[in-house]
Amino acid sequence: MTPDRFFSLLLALRTREAVTTPDLAAQLGVSVRTVLRDLRWLEDAGFPLLIQRGRWGGVTLLPGGPFDTARLTPEERDHLALYGLDDAQREQLGAAGGSRRAHRKVGARLGPAPGGGALPLSAVVTTDNRPWFFRDAEGQPPAALVADVRRGVRLRIRYRSARDADASWRVVDPYGLLAKAGRWYLVADAAGRPRLYALERLAGWEPLRAARRLRDGATLRGVAAELTDRWENPDAYPIHALIDADQRDRARRILGRQLTVEGEEGGEGEQGGEGERGGDREGGDGSGRRPARLRITVRGRSVEDVRRLLAFGATVTVTGPPEARERMRQLAAEILRVHS
Repeated sequence: MTPDRFFSLLLALRTREAVTTPDLAAQLGVSVRTVLRDLRWLEDAGFPLLIQRGRWGGVTLLPGGPFDTARLTPEERDHLALYGLDDAQREQLGAAGGSRRAHRKVGARLGPAPGGGALPLSAVVTTDNRPWFFRDAEGQPPAALVADVRRGVRLRIRYRSARDADASWRVVDPYGLLAKAGRWYLVADAAGRPRLYALERLAGWEPLRAARRLRDGATLRGVAAELTDRWENPDAYPIHALIDADQRDRARRILGRQLTVEGEEGGEGEQGGEGERGGDREGGDGSGRRPARLRITVRGRSVEDVRRLLAFGATVTVTGPPEARERMRQLAAEILRVHS
């Protein structure tokens, strides 16, 4: 069990007289099987749990035990519930001080597991949520914005979208902040529709007096999951291509979940049709044989997403749609003209 989940599980048990394992699983974002394993760990560590089975059953944390969350201040309990953030993100959020105090209070309790002598996960696991070669984001730090978000009011923000040269004002109803892949986003409704606003493109904001107007049943976690899933799995414009088989791992690393590998084309001896021209490239061993190729689909939002395949040079051949092939020809001609 990770330290963050340990604290979150204790807080969930502390704040309710009895809670079911499905409710705990939903709150922690894990499976019921994982919750049951965590509860066994707590029992082995000496925490007094009362587990009642059946329709009216549930899990109750009895008074006493090796760690009592009453020792923590409300601010410290709040900070411990922020699981998933690394130290750098807590610093950006202005929550590093409270988190350090809370961890100091409970750190001594996280010794080796009883009987097994195993070290706690916190002693052998560290986190760094930044992508490789990450450049510190510009724009507004989350610590500057979070105080107004916590007021539960509407915000008037000055924001520059990726397709605009200048920032413009708009009114949004904020759910909260999302930390993802080393960057921070404001999750909010604009005119009743969910949106993600990158803090690096947020030029300014001002809180309004009116309370925020959220959609019925919508939560920060649910809206953020909906938006990130929609961004990572676009279905608007599929791009089909052939790519050399030795580029499979690199393509998966660069294209992620937008890539689908559909099958393999034969190598030596195959003659491709019009959609496979450019596939007669010699193998890397200089033998003159054409390497085996894979049929792939890249899920994009528009024809411009064909640019993502430029990174693979002559190892990829776009096969469709026709406008995607034409756009790739135009991009190749522009690159040749610039470098000629």
